[in-house]
Amino acid sequence: MKLSHNFDNLDDRIRYYELLLERQLDDLPVHPLPEGYRFVFYRPGDREDWLDIEKSAKEFDSRERGLELWQRYFGGHEEQLPRQMLFVQEEATGEKVATASAYFDVIHGDPSGSAWLHWVAVRRDRQGRGLSKPLVAKALEVMARRGDTHVKVPTQTTSWVAVKVYLDLGFRPIPQNAVNSREGWRIVRALTGHPALGEFSPAAMEEILARP
Repeated sequence: MKLSHNFDNLDDRIRYYELLLERQLDDLPVHPLPEGYRFVFYRPGDREDWLDIEKSAKEFDSRERGLELWQRYFGGHEEQLPRQMLFVQEEATGEKVATASAYFDVIHGDPSGSAWLHWVAVRRDRQGRGLSKPLVAKALEVMARRGDTHVKVPTQTTSWVAVKVYLDLGFRPIPQNAVNSREGWRIVRALTGHPALGEFSPAAMEEILARP
């Protein structure tokens, strides 16, 4: 039985575990954008759009924190973003309403050479409109076209809805993370009931909730 009706799509009441998923960049999923939207790449000046989208999606709670994270992940790499940072734009208004980055492991320097999917977010008032899967699918296409063969995506239990999207698109837990964060994957199994997580027994409610 799924427990998802009790929780928000980004919910700090859920016990936090770091999760790491992967997939090969072949047999890619196809998910066209809904009518009225299009993909555009980053252009100089789009940092403010990125900040607005990510803050709206509750990835951080202040512009100041957003600027810190931007500098941490993208500082010194802005010249690459026109090929790596995607936005979903409303055709009628020109407003950018979602974003994802077909990036690399800028924090730890993954020696495997895998691509990394980072900072996937949809504005809170545009969530539920079928934008997430097309956005992720497009980012995977960008990676494959530049020659990447494997991708990883870091996330966490509190972003369990995003985890379900990744699972639906063929991502699976990295084996070592499945061991290290087994309790986290049990939480995701309880919240989503996803068939790809059949090896994990669903967590009970008292295991899902963070300690006060």
